[in-house]
Formats: sequence, structure tokens, C-alpha cells
Amino acid sequence: MRQVKPPLRTGRFSAFRSLWSRSRTETEEATEAGRSIVMPVQRLTPPLQQVLRRLVMALLVLALTTVIVWIDRAGYHDNADGDVDLLDAVYYATVSLSTTGYGDITPVSDGARLITALAVTPLRILFLIILVGTTLEVLTERTRQQVRVHRWRSRMRDHVVVIGYGTKGRHTVETLVGQGVPKEQIVVVDPQQKVVDAASADGLVGVLGDATRSETLRRAELQRASKIVIAAQRDDTAALATLTARQLNKRASIVVAVREDENVPLLKQSGADTVVTSSSSAGRLLGVSMASPHAGTVLEDLMTSGGGLDLKERPVTKAEAGGSPRECDDLVVAVVRGHRVLDYTHPEAATLQLTDRLITIRRAAASSDRAV
Repeated sequence: MRQVKPPLRTGRFSAFRSLWSRSRTETEEATEAGRSIVMPVQRLTPPLQQVLRRLVMALLVLALTTVIVWIDRAGYHDNADGDVDLLDAVYYATVSLSTTGYGDITPVSDGARLITALAVTPLRILFLIILVGTTLEVLTERTRQQVRVHRWRSRMRDHVVVIGYGTKGRHTVETLVGQGVPKEQIVVVDPQQKVVDAASADGLVGVLGDATRSETLRRAELQRASKIVIAAQRDDTAALATLTARQLNKRASIVVAVREDENVPLLKQSGADTVVTSSSSAGRLLGVSMASPHAGTVLEDLMTSGGGLDLKERPVTKAEAGGSPRECDDLVVAVVRGHRVLDYTHPEAATLQLTDRLITIRRAAASSDRAV
């Protein structure tokens, strides 16, 4: 019998609780997720600044220890001359913090020994922590990464999964962001490390792996996504990814890009809701641009979000219900009624219903702001 993976723990302290108590299966899954899931790049301190900051901290600890020894210098004995001056205090602080301890300068009074036990020893530990800070930082970074991945996986719902972050995938993400989809709600899946790193640098969560494997798609939380875009480089990869995605998620809307028209029926049978043929679309745009360059420019403008004119889909408002598409403030080009798309000249679209959705052309918000 196939073993069912336990669901992710949710809750305010689930991420921290999972670091202390988790099964072996959960530990292996979390470790693999930490390797394959790349979170958005955060602001990092340059390496030279980190080294200088640690050096300054170490010098401050050394200076503080020197001051403590200097203040209580009467309680220390120097085997060389008997007196402890400022140089001897610096020397003692250095060999004490580095745990060298030659024994030539020793605390002899009760007060000096008490200060050494309560003050110098904690400072020695702090000094050692600073010296081995690189190792500790690596461990801390791994823990922080696991916490970030766990929190992200437990909170991700109704997001968009983009499979493939090449030219098509990048423009898909740009269009989604231009239409108001937050970057936090977009997950990129790609088999190349450099591509996933590029997506992370763009502020997206990236998952490294083969999109035709269900384990990879589960790490992207595809089973809880609301929209899936498949922009693979090869049509056979797109078909396998579509089959796997539809098997994991029965309700999500899947849009697939393919190169050849003959593969469209196959993708439809695999579970794709919409199939876009990139070569045919490019050919149609070339033909329109050749017949009418201005028409080609308008079409390109409509397909580019955030500049000039945008093609939007929105619900019918209560004020628009019962009226004609021509009475709307926006330029209506089609009416979506149920699973049918009616152009604005269709007799059934003459009277809008409250359950309809409108495909409209409106001026982009960014362009309107610049115009104002």
C-alpha cells in the first residue's frame, strides 16, 4: 500500500515546533524542500561588511575585558615584575579570551578571581562565538531557510504556478503582475538552477526540479493552486506536465503554450483548459502587422499590460445589469455568459445579466497616471 504523506502542520508556532519534533519522513521531506525551494532574495550584507562588523565586535569585547582587568589590576600578579600595567592588562585579556593562558599573569585576590569567573569567562565565550560566527551563521541560515519554507508552504493557497521561466514564462509573470497578481502568489518551477535563481532575484518563489514529476509539483503546492501556466520549452514536456498537474489538481485552470498546432488536441485531452500555439499566434501577429502596421501595434499594446490599452475581464455591475454593452463606461468587446463567449454584436449579448462577465478594453492605470 502506498504510504500517504502526513499533512503540513499549520498554526502560529507550527514552524518552530516542527524544528524540534518531526518524524523521519517529515525531516527528509523538509530537507529536500529546503534544497529545491528557493525563496525570494532578501537584502544581504556584503561579505566585507560582515567581516568588518565581526572584527569590530571582537575588538570591543577585547577592550571591555582590558578595562575590567585594568580597573582591578591590584588583584592580579605578574610573574615578571609583580605589577600589572595597561599593556599587561591588554596582554592578559588577549591570552585569556583566546584561551591560550600562559599563566604568567594570574588573578590572586578573591575579587579578581570573582571578576574572572563572572565577567572575563562570559566575555571569553562571547569572543569565541564571534570567532566561530561563520559556522554558526551557516547553521542559523539553514534553520531560517527551513522556517521560511515551512511557513510559505503552510500559507500558500489559490496561487499561480508557472512551469517554465524562459521567454514565455517571464512574459507571463510580467503580465500577471501587471494585472494585479502579487508576486507572493506566483511560484515558478524550472529544472535549471540558474533560472530558479533568476526567478528568486525577481522576487518570486522558485522550485527546482522536473515539472513532469509529481514530487516537484507538490513542493510548489500545485495541489492547492487556482491557476497553472505551463510554458515548457518542448511540447512533449508540456503534455506530461499537464497530465501530472491535472492529476494533482482537478479544479485549477490550466493554460498551456505549445509550438505546433497538431499537439493542441493532445493537450486538451490531457486536461488543459486553454492551449495557446506560440508559433501560430506569432504568425497571425506578423500577418496583421504586414497588412496593417497600425493594427499590429494596437494588438501588441493590448497584449502588453501596464502600457497604453489593456484587455481586462471583469464582472457586470448592478448598475450595468439589464443594459446594453454600449452603455458601459468601458469599451466592451465580448460578453462571457456561462461557458460561452459572445462578441458585442451577438443578439444574446444585447442585454447584460448580473452573472455575466465582460471582456473590455480600458486605458492602463499607469498610462492614466502619467497622463494626469
